[in-house]
Amino acid sequence: MDKIIYPELSYLITGLCFSVQKNLGRFAREKQYSDALEKTLKNTQVHYEREKIIGDFAEGNRADFIIENKIILEIKSIPYITKKEYYQIQRYLKASNLKLGMIINFRSEYLKPKRVVNSNV
Repeated sequence: MDKIIYPELSYLITGLCFSVQKNLGRFAREKQYSDALEKTLKNTQVHYEREKIIGDFAEGNRADFIIENKIILEIKSIPYITKKEYYQIQRYLKASNLKLGMIINFRSEYLKPKRVVNSNV
């Protein structure tokens, strides 16, 4: 059985995202979810960076959030998560040398973060 990476922090993030989805519903825009999550994070002791450029990537490649310099958090509002979203966060993890990425799809009926582990770290 694999050990969960950063369990307390990832559970906290999940709980905050549940709260955001409860307040906004399932059909808001990604920016609305990101703005609401940022407001929620400001009320915690969690350090975060928003829209951070990862590695030497060009302007369009920014992580939605980096939490505690440990977790890359990508916010989505799409019908379902595809390989494209997994590949995106895998690129970010490799470029940043962080261990864990989480994809949060607020459009999902049952909010369940997708965890992506950087096997290179």
